[in-house]
Amino acid sequence: MARIISSATPPRPGTSRTPVRPLSVSRADRFTESVIREMTRLSLQYGAVNLAQGFPDFPCPDELKAAACQAINADINQYAITWGAPELREELSRRVKAYNGMEFDPATGVTVTCGSTEAMLASLMAVIRPGEEVVVPEPFYENYGPDTILSGAVPRYVSLGDDFSIDEEAWKEAFSKKTRAVVINTPNNPTGKVFSKKELSFIADLCVENNAIAITDEIYEHILYDRKKHVSIGSLPEMQDRTITLGSFSKTYSVTGWRVGYALAHPELTGRIRKIHDFLTVGAPAPLQQACAAALRLPESYYRELAESYDRKRRILFAGLKKAGFSCTLPEGAYYIFTDISEFGKTDVEFARHLVQTAGVAAVPGSSFYHTGGETKLRFTFSKKDETLQEACRRLETIA
Repeated sequence: MARIISSATPPRPGTSRTPVRPLSVSRADRFTESVIREMTRLSLQYGAVNLAQGFPDFPCPDELKAAACQAINADINQYAITWGAPELREELSRRVKAYNGMEFDPATGVTVTCGSTEAMLASLMAVIRPGEEVVVPEPFYENYGPDTILSGAVPRYVSLGDDFSIDEEAWKEAFSKKTRAVVINTPNNPTGKVFSKKELSFIADLCVENNAIAITDEIYEHILYDRKKHVSIGSLPEMQDRTITLGSFSKTYSVTGWRVGYALAHPELTGRIRKIHDFLTVGAPAPLQQACAAALRLPESYYRELAESYDRKRRILFAGLKKAGFSCTLPEGAYYIFTDISEFGKTDVEFARHLVQTAGVAAVPGSSFYHTGGETKLRFTFSKKDETLQEACRRLETIA
């Protein structure tokens, strides 16, 4: 087995060291580190209220903690089956059939991953040949751009309108013979848009016409407001076999640090995803998979109460942002408010740094959600305790 010697390793006495060659160009040179995680570090540095990174500051359900502790105490601490513990895959299959209207064999259609972040990259790497194109609606969750680059794809960005609607002609133009996949995120991060069945049917028709795969991130599927309904594009006619549906336990069950997600797909696609997943991470944490299986057995009332809680939180933050002079609308789903900061006279990066340093509130610069543009936007999360949001709103009043 080859031994890799770091440039930091001291040479043995009496030997000389070959100079390290300059690094050649890498795919990593085409994107920066996560701006969201950078804002969390700045938040810690300045003692700010962190409304940048979308993690709750309140506990997950007691049932999940008990199940995780029970699994650890039962010594379920070694590798699970690479593509997921059988119990979790069975519970996922049951839940997806009931909620999303799709049927997947737990043995051949479900892959458990290290969060939906890994699921997205594994899916892209599984289906993309270098040079093929992936349609990415923008604004988009910041990982999608780098994910397409890492998979060897050429991203084709298509803009959602100012009201986050679909311009059908622009979407038709974005698809071509080179299109291999389209990335969808509904409910959407950062905008809070919930794609309608009509919009998803239009995208589905484009996929069928161009023989493209839909890779859909549905991590916020249970966080919906104002009677909005979640629709999985894979449940539409002719789409289940050409869709990879991604999800995670992070947001629905308030366990963002557990890193357990999943990919649902046709067996042929699943086989490819599983091979990539195996060599990316081997597998998700075994005891936490048992706890996630327990999460899927929570009563339906849990999901209603979750949405009601976040509805209250979005209204607290929305009122505070409006009072402080931000231009914004109530999101339809997820737990972010995407604001316009044009009237403040600063770029997104300047204003985000100004907020965290002087007002003590961290937000995410809008440009991190666009391949170009977004300098007039900031994203705030309301995945926090009511009192945390109230304190943030109090601090925001100092900039009005």
